[in-house]
Amino acid sequence: MFGSLAEKMNEAFKKFKNKGKLTAADVKAGMREIKLALLEADVNFKVVKEFVSAVTEKAVGEQVLESLVPAQQIVKIVHEELIAIMGEKNEKLLVNPKPPTVIMMVGLQGSGKTTHTGKLAKMLKKQGKRPLLVACDVYRPAAIKQLQVVGESVGVPVFSIENEKDPVKIASESLKAAQRGANDVVLIDTAGRLHIDEVLMGELESIKTKVEPTEILLVIDSMTGQDAVNVAQSFNELLSISGVILTKLDGDTRGGAALSVRHITGKPIKFIGVGEKLDDLEPFYPDRMASRILGMGDVLSLIEKAQEAFDEKKAVELEKKLRESSFSLQDYLEQFKQIKNMGSLEQIMGMIPGMKPGALKDAKIDEKQIGRTEAIILSMTMAERDDPSIINSSRKKRIAAGSGTSVEEVNRLLKQYEQTKQMMKQFTGMGRKGKLAKKLGMFGF
Repeated sequence: MFGSLAEKMNEAFKKFKNKGKLTAADVKAGMREIKLALLEADVNFKVVKEFVSAVTEKAVGEQVLESLVPAQQIVKIVHEELIAIMGEKNEKLLVNPKPPTVIMMVGLQGSGKTTHTGKLAKMLKKQGKRPLLVACDVYRPAAIKQLQVVGESVGVPVFSIENEKDPVKIASESLKAAQRGANDVVLIDTAGRLHIDEVLMGELESIKTKVEPTEILLVIDSMTGQDAVNVAQSFNELLSISGVILTKLDGDTRGGAALSVRHITGKPIKFIGVGEKLDDLEPFYPDRMASRILGMGDVLSLIEKAQEAFDEKKAVELEKKLRESSFSLQDYLEQFKQIKNMGSLEQIMGMIPGMKPGALKDAKIDEKQIGRTEAIILSMTMAERDDPSIINSSRKKRIAAGSGTSVEEVNRLLKQYEQTKQMMKQFTGMGRKGKLAKKLGMFGF
């Protein structure tokens, strides 16, 4: 996420870090590099101009230039200004005091609108809500079927009317269906187009007038950069959107949309899509995103992911086993399974403070390695998992053959297991640090 931008920003900061004292000319030269980095990331020119002006004005102040650590002061200012242009704070979904809360999902075709409607439904269901998905895209072939498949995957009902071609009527009838089914959130998946046109906007305005949505969320593809900002501006002018969902932030996105949309439209980014799975939707926190861009990591999001993925009861049992030196390969396997629930390794590592921006750009993290580890352990008998010391050469050959791996890979796993066992044992009994380590469960690497 923002790998290229983060790398270039940190290169720009080197112009400050290599000097003990800074002059106004030094600041100007460094800000020129930051300006170029932002423009290359496809950030709106007006946003870049205002951002650079605000940072420069604060950076050439006497307090910064006379500071013993001026470079750190400038990084702090840049961090604060990045947060400011992205919206200061996390904006939560509005809730209708009289259910149902109606959320109208809009966007161009191909932006990921239908999938993210399902992702949002799944997130709301986890929060104890009873969402209803509504199929109002009556034009795109198989659009209704796609929403039904998504709905089935997330365990949320889908409302549609067979052979009905009027999306306004479908949206209106869905509210009655929500009352009958005691659904407290209605998510309306509207039709998209390849481009903005009068027919699309007229239809969306009619739905808006009929159902009076609590939220109108615009789904836009972050990889389209400056075009995403133009789309957001057009939809906002005609519909007065209440928020934005940025998709594909896990791809090779340059970051322009995330840094421009809020500033240009005045409407907050409420969620970001960070992967293809239906769990890959996160609330948008400007401060956390600014930290990621500057290579400061995102510990809070990492902990939240860990808390969602890890079973607290199992964590307590694990700590007990480590203290009693009874941590088995079966326990090791459980750790790997829970790590998989947190998302891709790239996502996890990108949240770790101190991880150099761009460090993973050319790295090939083998996600299949976890699968091979599982296969090796599952090819063992329970006796072998409980006491790996009994695994001799003939057993290793049998395990390798059963898992489709090699004896070398089996040996490597056993060595990693022993190292991990010792490392995890050290972290237990370390008070808060131990608890955090236990929650993150990241010591299986």
